Amino acid sequence: MGTLCGLFGYSRQAYYKREDGDDFTRDALAPLIVEKARSYRRDNPGLGSVKLYLVIRGLFVETGCFPGRDAFIELLRENGLMVRMKRRRHYRTTDSEHGYRRYPNLITGLSVTEANRVWVSDITYVETGEGVCYLSLITDLYSRKIVGWALGPTLEAIYPIAALRMAFSSIDGVAPGLIHHSDRGSQYCSRGYVELLRGRKVQISMTQSGDPLENAIAERANGILKTEWLYRMEIATRKECAKVVERIIGFYNNERPHMSIGYQTPSAVHLQQGEQKKCWKNPWDR
Repeated sequence: MGTLCGLFGYSRQAYYKREDGDDFTRDALAPLIVEKARSYRRDNPGLGSVKLYLVIRGLFVETGCFPGRDAFIELLRENGLMVRMKRRRHYRTTDSEHGYRRYPNLITGLSVTEANRVWVSDITYVETGEGVCYLSLITDLYSRKIVGWALGPTLEAIYPIAALRMAFSSIDGVAPGLIHHSDRGSQYCSRGYVELLRGRKVQISMTQSGDPLENAIAERANGILKTEWLYRMEIATRKECAKVVERIIGFYNNERPHMSIGYQTPSAVHLQQGEQKKCWKNPWDR
């Protein structure tokens, strides 16, 4: 408290003589709260206000005088820190019109209580000054952690395969009991991809329709990266894009709280077991 008083030109005596100490402390904290929020926004420019409130509140827990959620959001608004949605053109990433074998959906109604039991996969896109890149992601269903990713200039299967190899590098040996779930895109049905899964004794699961809710967690991970980061950035080259993606995936895994896992980070939950407390009822977990 002495440090706070000094920062804002008050003596400790003035603080203890205040008539309304809570208001005094909140007013003194406001510039620091804005500074921390602005700093966090630089790393995650699209994080929603409620999640940002929980993150910043945790930094000031010892003061006991952090403003309420509505007051915090108003503070963001007054300082130009509210999120504005940005959208870009859509690129098709799934080609399900192919002659490869398709597999049944094995995860409908499945309850997962630990990591590395179900991985979900999807492909999204990133625009750069050199043209579009395609980002292949593999996300752990339980923890929401992105365990594998690869970036490429085309939709060839070699890039999803590279993402799968990265995911496998995080576990030892074969993966009995692990289910890999994806849409019915040609990349996931291709010979090379399927052989890699079978070589690790992984069960193969696929969506049965074009409904995105059949692969909601993978779609949600893609959406978070795009709406909270990638849509808000101008990326000059594909080489720069790889560095950007690596940075934001690290932040997504280690810093960003998720409502679907009790406002914890994916990396923290990845080490846990048991049912997670969800703070969001929509099927598109956040």
